[in-house]
Amino acid sequence: MPAPTAAPALFDVKSASLTLEAFVLKTGNLTALAQALDERFGATPDLFNGEPVVIDLTHLASLDVAVDFPALIGLLQKYKLKPVAVRGTTRKQSDAAQAAGLVEAPDSHAAPARVETVEVVREVVREVVREVPVEVEVPVAATTLIIDKPLRSGQQVYAKGGDLIVTAVVNHGAEVIADGSIHVYAPLRGKAIAGAKGNTQARIFATVMEPELLSIAGTYRTTDNPLPDSVRGKPAQIRLDGERLVFEPIS
Repeated sequence: MPAPTAAPALFDVKSASLTLEAFVLKTGNLTALAQALDERFGATPDLFNGEPVVIDLTHLASLDVAVDFPALIGLLQKYKLKPVAVRGTTRKQSDAAQAAGLVEAPDSHAAPARVETVEVVREVVREVVREVPVEVEVPVAATTLIIDKPLRSGQQVYAKGGDLIVTAVVNHGAEVIADGSIHVYAPLRGKAIAGAKGNTQARIFATVMEPELLSIAGTYRTTDNPLPDSVRGKPAQIRLDGERLVFEPIS
């Protein structure tokens, strides 16, 4: 009679290192936060597409600000962000976050008073230098997304983490979004949103500049405020100067 064989494992539990976006909260006033989010992302409510985020309360921990986490979670979900954890919290903030279903990310508690921990911290630093290898994160080059077909009304293209190049017309009602710059080598007649996650160095280029909406890092302009004659319907670039959009023809 053959010896019984062990059943194959149906799952494994292993450690994993994941990179998450951090939402750095600087106010406990959710009404003001809602207004700020709407001003920056109101034109692109689906920008984040369900990305998980860690809520960072480092700026509020020292003030021991009470946070309405259920309301905050609902507000972030409105913009397709999915809060999964918190960090930089006080014990009270951490308890409230866990009651709302959030877990603690590493180093999520605020440090105790400095006067009581200076020597302890120095000792920990010595141990880390001696025993723990230093990990260096190598920067990854930004990607470029290239679209070579016309974009019709209702279509949306998002270049996450890099630039977007479109070699065909962007029609009225279409939307092109990039974390970096946007280059349209054709008429741009829809919406163009560059620097979607706050990159103030991003720019928008088009060979025929006649968009419905332009936005760079949250500063936008619609057809309610027509473009200057020097760039409307012509080759042009748009850049950000402080909080002002600058329009320049391309000769």
